[in-house]
Amino acid sequence: AFTDGVTEECCHQRCVYRAAHDVPEELQAVLPKKTYIKASVYQLEHARLDSLHALFTQLESTAILLLGGIPYLWDFSGRLLSSFEYGPEFEISQSAIFLLLASLYSWLVGLPWSVYSTFVVEERHGFNKQTAGFFVKDKLKKFAVTEAILLPVSCLLLHIIKLGGENFFIYAWLFVCIVSLVLVTIYADYIAPLFDKFTPLPEGPLREAIESLAKRLSFPLTKIYVVEGSRRSAHSNAYFYGFYKNKRIVLFDTLLQQEGDTEKGCTQDEILAVLCHELGHWNYQHTLKHIVFSQMNLFFCFLLFQTLMGWPELFSAFGFHSEYPILIGMLLTFQFALAPYNTMVGFAAVAISRRFERQADQFARGMGHGKHLLAALLRLNATNLGFPEADPLYSIWHHTHPTLLERIRALGGKKED
Repeated sequence: AFTDGVTEECCHQRCVYRAAHDVPEELQAVLPKKTYIKASVYQLEHARLDSLHALFTQLESTAILLLGGIPYLWDFSGRLLSSFEYGPEFEISQSAIFLLLASLYSWLVGLPWSVYSTFVVEERHGFNKQTAGFFVKDKLKKFAVTEAILLPVSCLLLHIIKLGGENFFIYAWLFVCIVSLVLVTIYADYIAPLFDKFTPLPEGPLREAIESLAKRLSFPLTKIYVVEGSRRSAHSNAYFYGFYKNKRIVLFDTLLQQEGDTEKGCTQDEILAVLCHELGHWNYQHTLKHIVFSQMNLFFCFLLFQTLMGWPELFSAFGFHSEYPILIGMLLTFQFALAPYNTMVGFAAVAISRRFERQADQFARGMGHGKHLLAALLRLNATNLGFPEADPLYSIWHHTHPTLLERIRALGGKKED
């Protein structure tokens, strides 16, 4: 029934795209009808692809469960391990092989969908900037880096669970919490540069204006980078990262206007408004609140896993009748047993995210950047072919940001202070 409901939501949203004929009244003066129609076509193509992908994933998961794919891959991992003269007592090593093979399978199955999305849908609408060689190299590098992090971390986690006794869920949660914080801290400095080029924003009026804004808000800015996102896509973005008094701001090069070209990118005032929105997240401690929310959820999941780990019926239901591997117990708990709970947590996370985005918009407005934030939202929406309207039910379940129309009404509804 839940799957039918989600399918119905997606159908409603596709109907919204198909019914796009006239630009909403609030946007008629600023959004050309040609761009509005083009955005609806772009979003409709992505919606169709997402629906097909979701259907394929559902059928694939069902087939794996019915045909015993999980116990088969576990047994195959054991046979592969035994070929090196290691027995079943080396459960962590077998788990590492299982994870590697499962990740490789998922990567290969997902590759055609990624190729079609990048080289057909994105290419057709002028967003794709990747060559085939860059795409393949990037995918291989991402897989290698992911496995280089995932495998040792997973093995350490399994070791902690084995040694943790009855309270292993506390130690496992603390370990994952620490690893998550470390990865968030080092990602932009050490991992992201493996895939994209980061350069300091040159001295000039924009840099001075950003530093002045940060100083005005007492934001502990240490560095400002420009990331070469144009090698991948024409989409634009900006964000900040870092803990405590070591904050950095990152601007996509596609966000910046090039000399002599005012059609693409944002003006300096618009960039400052976008950054003021981002600093609103910092001011309201939204990142910290997201971390607390996710860690509370993770603690509950590990607590439930500790309960279900001693339940043989769970393993038997998925084809494990004589052995109860820790990794398999985690997989069955987090992916299957907790599926309804995860759906509700996801719904709550989306609702919280939308609330945070509204607060950040109002923060920028209160700082006197409302007019330019409106202009930036309109420009970025047109550049990225975002669609300004959404089916209410679909939006509630899927959109982490309010729609463009909702943001315009909220920003323009009252006079700025």
